[in-house]
Amino acid sequence: MVNKEGNNYYFEYRATLRIFGEGLDHEAITATLGLDPTHTHKQGDMVSRRSTYENDMWSYTAPLERIQPLEEHIQDLWERVKDHKAYLLELKKNYTVDVFCGYRSDSSTAGFDVSYTCLEMFTELQIPFGVSIIVDGNELEEALVKARKRQKRIKYKR
Repeated sequence: MVNKEGNNYYFEYRATLRIFGEGLDHEAITATLGLDPTHTHKQGDMVSRRSTYENDMWSYTAPLERIQPLEEHIQDLWERVKDHKAYLLELKKNYTVDVFCGYRSDSSTAGFDVSYTCLEMFTELQIPFGVSIIVDGNELEEALVKARKRQKRIKYKR
């Protein structure tokens, strides 16, 4: 796809296994899963100058190029952790275990598909499938202006 400046739109994807709560043992999770986390923090660590993290967290992001489709990120992550399903389900008894899926683009009209074959992880770990969607740039602003105009016209027609 090409935007009005003649440049290609960009699309980025990622999938991250996240485990958070109070009293996480980062080392035990790392050792059991056999994965070095891509991020960890402890409750009380500084997020910014004015705030701190409310919980401990251990997370691992699939190490794929962000331009690869979301389902590839999900499949890669599942391949790395599925042998530890029982451990992850056990962790869920005391902590939150989820998978953060992200999609980012500068196109306000694009979308993505996720094959049913890559949703096994969500079913097996009994976690919801959700995607954080971020649309960057002027396209979004223009789309919002058009949507507001349409909304006003609809209100006046009633």
